Amino acid sequence: MSDPSSYQPRHKPHILSRRSVARSRLFHIEALDLRFANGEERTFERLTGTGQGIGAVMIVAMPDPEHVLLIREYAAGFEDYVLTLPKGLIDPGEDMVTAANRELMEECGFGANRIRPLIELSLAPNYMRHRMQVMLATDLYAKRLPGDEPEPLIVETHAIDELPALLAREDFHEARAIAALYIARDTLRTEQPDTSLW
Repeated sequence: MSDPSSYQPRHKPHILSRRSVARSRLFHIEALDLRFANGEERTFERLTGTGQGIGAVMIVAMPDPEHVLLIREYAAGFEDYVLTLPKGLIDPGEDMVTAANRELMEECGFGANRIRPLIELSLAPNYMRHRMQVMLATDLYAKRLPGDEPEPLIVETHAIDELPALLAREDFHEARAIAALYIARDTLRTEQPDTSLW
């Protein structure tokens, strides 16, 4: 009997068929029948949605070198308010910098003179192919655009070096926001301080 830990797939699974299982206003559930390199066959379900090919952005917006803006918004999945980073879909015709600045204006009431990409993150890749671009925004200025939120979002300022205190809170638990803050903090620590960014 071969050792399972020594198995190396020769190629990606072959898609035998795909079919729509359910569809709503926002989401589409698709079933994939797969055959793996070792001959095993399985059916996987995945969630797709409108705008998947366009992408999304999450913004680490820093009004100064020590602080970051977080928003408090209602999360229907948890039926409660959560603390997270501003984020949203990239609209058709936008690049990720333009989308990040627009979302920042809509959700926080600020624009940024400097925005740059930090990293691309995925969420639950076994079930969806959603990717999110994490953007660092600095040199902020006050500007608000109307958004599509059902109620005004509460904007809070938190110290980026106090991430353990944020993690201890019951309302701060979104994995992408946590990863984005740690990546932003560590990126800024390794770079030479540039006071012109703020």
